[in-house]
Amino acid sequence: MDDQNKNLILATVLSFIVILVWFVVFPPPEPEVAPETAAIEQTDAQSGTASAPSVADASSGEAVIAQEDAAEAPRVEIDTARIAGSISLKGGRIDDLSLKDYRVSLEEDADIVKMLSPVGNPSAYYALYGWAPGTGLGLDDVPGANTEWSLAEGSTLTVDTPVTLSWDNGNGLVFTRTISVDEDFMFTVTQGVTNSGDATASLAPYGVLARHGEPQDLKNFFILHEGVVAMADGELSEIDYSDMPDFAIDQREGARAEVTQVEANGWIGFTDHYWMSTLIPAPGQSFKSVAKYDERRDIYQTEVVLPTLTLAAGESSEVSTQLFAGAKEWEAIRNYQNDGIEGFLDSIDWGWFFFLTKPIFWLLHEINKLIGNMGWAIIGLTLIIKAILFPLAFKSYVSMAKMKELQPQMEALKEKAGDDRQKMQQGMMELYKKEKVNPAAGCLPILLQIPIFFSLYKVIFVTIELRQAPFFGPFQDLSAPDPTSIMNFFGWLPWAGPEPESLLALIFIGILPLLLGISMWLQQKLNPAPTDATQAMIFAWMPWVFMFMLGSFASGLVVYWIANNTITFTQQYLIMRSQGYKPDVFGNIKSSFKRGQKPDAK
Repeated sequence: MDDQNKNLILATVLSFIVILVWFVVFPPPEPEVAPETAAIEQTDAQSGTASAPSVADASSGEAVIAQEDAAEAPRVEIDTARIAGSISLKGGRIDDLSLKDYRVSLEEDADIVKMLSPVGNPSAYYALYGWAPGTGLGLDDVPGANTEWSLAEGSTLTVDTPVTLSWDNGNGLVFTRTISVDEDFMFTVTQGVTNSGDATASLAPYGVLARHGEPQDLKNFFILHEGVVAMADGELSEIDYSDMPDFAIDQREGARAEVTQVEANGWIGFTDHYWMSTLIPAPGQSFKSVAKYDERRDIYQTEVVLPTLTLAAGESSEVSTQLFAGAKEWEAIRNYQNDGIEGFLDSIDWGWFFFLTKPIFWLLHEINKLIGNMGWAIIGLTLIIKAILFPLAFKSYVSMAKMKELQPQMEALKEKAGDDRQKMQQGMMELYKKEKVNPAAGCLPILLQIPIFFSLYKVIFVTIELRQAPFFGPFQDLSAPDPTSIMNFFGWLPWAGPEPESLLALIFIGILPLLLGISMWLQQKLNPAPTDATQAMIFAWMPWVFMFMLGSFASGLVVYWIANNTITFTQQYLIMRSQGYKPDVFGNIKSSFKRGQKPDAK
């Protein structure tokens, strides 16, 4: 087995060992769970109750939020170019929201994506706002989840027309709630209160995001975070849905919460694969950030609780917070971050290799803006990456070419050393030193390709820009596996291929995995096969094993690997020719077929 092949195997094995060791030695940090318990008081046991924010400086110590089916309540329509839905006047909940630009599948009659849903529907998911009562006030004196609001101003919530809700508690406090929305997915909720009574009133505004049960389309995939995502003064924290029940230690306790005091800048909410809802206080605003799970009613909840306000008779006050509810589009989220939402881009799950994932996605995004086709953008990205790595690749291929020239001398050393391995190694080191050849030069480009491959895999799997992104022909979703199959001769025969999740899909692969296997096989044929029969067999099978292994990956990733193999083949061939070594590709192919034939019987 020649040295460049040894280096290839060694580099691959070492790279995977390094990654495995990294995961073991440096596991992701576990979120710290605050020891305090937020009690929940249920006012309607049949309808399900979301937990309420605990307000330490309010005399009641807690605020109760009871959720009832609001399907029949009066509603205010939401209608913009990108979202549609309604606000329930019962509680003033934003609990009905759909995303006009996204459909659940590629079918022509597929429904648009449903983002928020009211209580009473499967997987209820909603945002609500209210005030926690302070000294001298009871729960009936402040608006909560079941308060009957009236529409004071506006009729339909659009980009240009906000709506204002109002409620008079009958005891001297008049509350207003003004809701506006921008052209993308950001709501602004301004809560106001006027004290027209004779006594001083203290109360604290809050916002709540609640969802009943886990998302129906939960992926539960190890490279994707789904659950609570929060930023607190520059520190990002993530809690998976699967870890949230750990807060509910005992049925009698009902719920436990992770509570963080944010000094100046932060946000908290839920993130799914492609969608996110987030509560965002104003920049510079201190608040209490809460992540909570109600075990008794299977409700996940995040909260922001703002400082208590004290209003003397005749005084008024208002506070504004934002609510993001929509698709995790990089460009939109980046614009919100530029407008003052600290660290908002980190709500996208960039992973451990964020220092590679972020620039790779940015470059892919910019190329796609120029070309207008994500498939060709991936190929363009591959060309740029190969150009950046070309100096290392050049040194590697030059070293490999020199190693080829040393083959006769190395064979002579083997014959001279016989079974003395130490003598053989010493002779090879002296030969390398004399000829100024580095046998490890071919490893570095391979090592660099591995984190790049993982980062691109993360980009293609996580970012919504790749979701249902078309290439050409049957490849209409680069985030999904190749839809073609040998079973129906790549769509030419009048029956469907196997389901993507089935075992048959791993066997009856599509055209992209086939091209991947062929490109790897051709890349091997730049060099003669190893003389050792076992090694030759391993190398002969390697392209086809990778073909089936990567066949179920996202088609965009397979496109990248095909382009990478094709460019690598071209680079290596031209560099080897420039060094005086002419690869006999067709001769090596013929030799491989001859080795596969059985010798004639004599």
